[in-house]
Amino acid sequence: MSRSIVDRRAVLQATSLLLAAAPFGRHAFAAEGTSGRLVVAADSEPRNLNPAIVASNGVFFVASKVIEQLAEASYDGPDGLKPLLATGWKGSDDGLSTTFTLRENVRWHDGKPFTAADVAFSAMTVWKPLQNLGRGILKNLAAVDTPDERTAVFRFSEPTPFQLLRNALPVISHVLPRHVFEGGDIEANPANERLVGTGPFRFAEHRPGEYYRLTRNDDYWEKGAPHLSEIVYRVLPDRSAAAGALEGEEIQLAAFSAVPLADLKRISEVPGIVVVSKGYEALTYQLVVEINHRRQELADVRVRRAIAHAIDRDFVVKTIFLGYAAAATGPVPRNDRQFYDPATPQYPFEPKAAEALLDEAGYKRGPGGTRFALKLLPAPYFNETRQFGDYLRQALAAVGIDAQIVNNDAAAHQQAVYTDHAFDLAVGPPVWRGDPAISTTVLVRSGTPAGVPFSNQGGYANPALDAVIDKAARTVVEADRTALYRDFQRLVGEDLPLINVAEWSFITVARDTVKNVATNPRWAVSNWSDASVEES
Repeated sequence: MSRSIVDRRAVLQATSLLLAAAPFGRHAFAAEGTSGRLVVAADSEPRNLNPAIVASNGVFFVASKVIEQLAEASYDGPDGLKPLLATGWKGSDDGLSTTFTLRENVRWHDGKPFTAADVAFSAMTVWKPLQNLGRGILKNLAAVDTPDERTAVFRFSEPTPFQLLRNALPVISHVLPRHVFEGGDIEANPANERLVGTGPFRFAEHRPGEYYRLTRNDDYWEKGAPHLSEIVYRVLPDRSAAAGALEGEEIQLAAFSAVPLADLKRISEVPGIVVVSKGYEALTYQLVVEINHRRQELADVRVRRAIAHAIDRDFVVKTIFLGYAAAATGPVPRNDRQFYDPATPQYPFEPKAAEALLDEAGYKRGPGGTRFALKLLPAPYFNETRQFGDYLRQALAAVGIDAQIVNNDAAAHQQAVYTDHAFDLAVGPPVWRGDPAISTTVLVRSGTPAGVPFSNQGGYANPALDAVIDKAARTVVEADRTALYRDFQRLVGEDLPLINVAEWSFITVARDTVKNVATNPRWAVSNWSDASVEES
């Protein structure tokens, strides 16, 4: 690992946002002293805010304050979890059932009581068939029994590791109100945008291009919470705008490195501003090259390996991430102590090896020096993904591949890549969440329907890899699961369904009047029930 990673480890951890514009007047949402209003930078306007359908950090950033999970990640709670809508959980020895004890005296924002029926409905009707992550993790969920209003028993047709289910709770288990979603087209329900939850904040309004606004839930189940009266997510067009808004006291908090890395040192010296490095430990971002295997040239593993050899990962880390990253070695990041395998096949930066593989595959340079052209779509979520797209175009040109960049906004990018498959290569930032089955395997497992975001939309299919993924998903013994995921890394490294380039995460910059920042390892996407703003 590079010295810069060791020195800067404290400022590496993460969450995913999208891009928008913000025609705000100066101080339109300035802090209001003791009002308890928190104004936050957001460069994201997800088209679907329902976290039970779209498990992504761009959605969680707003929705997690309104719609709650069964449990949240914790620095010191049982199993590394903080109980939310569930107060307890226990898995059977055979992996065929998990029992949740649910919290009493919880009400939905419309006044209806929260019961086990809501959990059963969410699991069977939303998480399992619709959610980008839940459809894999809960593949073998056969039924959810509700012997009473405070108990939900998940029953599986195949053994499902309790460790996996427990690790996945913060990500996949956002509970929806059955009475709001039952009986219609769930994906077309207006409540996907005007959220109804049990959380500490109620959804108030969204003005596209301007802001989201959440207001305090006075009937929240946690006594004394929340402290804030209102959260406003101000949509800003770029990260330099977030830095300026913080300095001008127009906003009070910018998460996920919304302040550019190059500005960190300067802004950390501004009076009244603090840089917070905690709060992202349960999230690691992975910079990957997504590959459309429907394209004839890219269906050849020699071409995929050539592309891998054409990328100088050390240059990417030093130049694009300014050292706030590590070069990736495969689909599991180095900082994962349980699953990471250093023996994963590697493709060092060797342009001559890339050229030889392309020649061997039958794609010789033409009269102009070009072998073939590809359509390259960098994800618009971060400066780094866009910058890497520019770098990749140059790196591929050096070995004779003409990568033609197509830049889209977030909605158009997701449509092109995950629904229309109108790409050859794409730059994506998937998130590692501590277990391969929670996020990583969905990127390479075959059979994903079109339109499922942040999943295998490249059409890649490898029966041997699918078999390992499926076996690991029903293996209860932890050591056996670990061994299977070593096989998973080897197969991915050999066949390169996608190319891992770098691993990175982010920081939070805030006014010093904002209190209780980074109180859990997923803080930016947690419910902020304990956050507060002091009078400046």
